Amino acid sequence: MKSLRSLCLVLVAATLSFAATAQTPPAPEKVLKAKDVSTDDLIDALAIPPTEATGLSRGFRPVAPGQAKAKPYGPGKANLLVTFLTNSSQLSPEAEGLLDKMAAAMQSDTLAGVAFKVHGHADARGDESANFLLSKARAEAVVKYLVGKHGILEMRLHSEGKGSAEPLNKQRVDAPENRRVTFISTREAAQGN
Repeated sequence: MKSLRSLCLVLVAATLSFAATAQTPPAPEKVLKAKDVSTDDLIDALAIPPTEATGLSRGFRPVAPGQAKAKPYGPGKANLLVTFLTNSSQLSPEAEGLLDKMAAAMQSDTLAGVAFKVHGHADARGDESANFLLSKARAEAVVKYLVGKHGILEMRLHSEGKGSAEPLNKQRVDAPENRRVTFISTREAAQGN
């Protein structure tokens, strides 16, 4: 009887623990800034994990030492704080430095065969249609820079404007993280720009 009571207590504790975990909101997405990110960080963020398990693991992938900690980005996605001149699609010098790191990551062995969606985002200040056009022009400016300066194949990049539809910081409309470029890795080659 004592062991049955202990078992019941363990089950109740496990259920409460699971319920508390299930209700925990997801961690906010992190925006990577030029001074805080390296080429290796970008490679880690944008690498696409294998879709099929091999061997007898039945879908479980072994975790290598050092991979156990959760990352605030990826897999296959990185939000970059690519800065532009105000109300412009002209890249700032800081943005070019960040995109130089991105180009090096794209040219790595890990990401050599990967295509990318390049999503431009704007904050919610101003007219919705103007924000959409501005975010599209900014995504196109990023693609043009990567292709023109670093020789990234244009067929690997697909630009898209998102306007102000997907803010990361909903409490502060003008937050810098709402004006960003998101890179999303895809397995298939992007179709045009």
